[in-house]
Amino acid sequence: MTIRMSDIKVAVVHDWLTGMRGGEVVLEAILRLVPNADLFTLMYNPGTVSDLIANRKIHTSFIDRLPFKSKRYRHYLPLFPLAIEQFDFHGYDLIISSSHCVARGVIPPPGVKHLSYFHSPMRYVWDMYAEYFPRRGLLNRTVIPFFAHYLRMWDVSTRDRVDQYTCNSAFVAERIRLYYGKQARVIPPPCLDKVPDRIPAAPDERENFYLIVSAFVPYKRIDLAVEAFRGLPDRRLVVVGDGPEAGRLRKLAPENVSFPGRVSRNEILRLYSRARGLLFPGVEDFGIVPVEAQSYGCPVIAFGRGGSLETVVDGRTGVFFKAQTVDAIQDAVLRNEEIRYRASDFRLSVARFTSDNFKKAMRTEIQKIMSTQTGKKKGR
Repeated sequence: MTIRMSDIKVAVVHDWLTGMRGGEVVLEAILRLVPNADLFTLMYNPGTVSDLIANRKIHTSFIDRLPFKSKRYRHYLPLFPLAIEQFDFHGYDLIISSSHCVARGVIPPPGVKHLSYFHSPMRYVWDMYAEYFPRRGLLNRTVIPFFAHYLRMWDVSTRDRVDQYTCNSAFVAERIRLYYGKQARVIPPPCLDKVPDRIPAAPDERENFYLIVSAFVPYKRIDLAVEAFRGLPDRRLVVVGDGPEAGRLRKLAPENVSFPGRVSRNEILRLYSRARGLLFPGVEDFGIVPVEAQSYGCPVIAFGRGGSLETVVDGRTGVFFKAQTVDAIQDAVLRNEEIRYRASDFRLSVARFTSDNFKKAMRTEIQKIMSTQTGKKKGR
């Protein structure tokens, strides 16, 4: 029996609303799929998300009323589990969580189904704990380990609150299995509205610069790419974005590396269409930026681990380097310039990541979960 979306009352849960990044792109697609759903989130900074998101009925937690929440909300991380558990979902038929932190840990009332689109287990308490909190300073050696241990215990204890896990990549699915012992269905995120009619891939149409589009945080390893271009003085690197690492990266950069800061969406698309390649030196769960770049014929030079292995075709839409080192990045840049790319390969690669494919797959999961009998009791 086919269930109409208009016949079920849906709550969508997202960790926080403070900007438009990959998770918010997925959130937009979910909201289009369930146009009458209410939206729940820990906190919301008005003016930071699209109208499609902002125009929903948004329910926030007590985190939204704490001081300095606009810029320092991450300092309240130990309170997030308590805050997400305060939401009341009585009267709803289905919860869809879009989660990379605690949104997956909501408590569904009996009989309310929970479908989670899981971007990633909490990287700062699991696989990237050491990168986020190096053992330097008294706080990182004493207080942080205590809270990280508490968050891991809470995170594992909530695994059965989800009836069905879905996620963005096989890389994330394996981490869900490792940390929670759960199977997840892979549904690639909605990176593109459609496959472009024309992809400008010809190398002779491109300018002599390479591109990074990223948040400036340590695990992205932008520092490696910046240092690599010190040894490539006849090529330029344009690093778009901002974040905590901005000051350090600017001090590190040689003259052929520039930092335009945050730029408009149209400017990013123009840069994709002109750059000789996009640098992607970190380990990502998926990475929407490399897919966007490929849709403009921009080859991706990526570290060969994580989600990049599922979005980039080595030798056809980019190149991989096997070690996070300056020498490996430099070698990959030079190899990139020897490849004669074809527009048809880029089209074939990005066709996997359209909004239509995402919506069809999510609609199928909703039909499955709503057609089953009440599942096992959720854990608290």
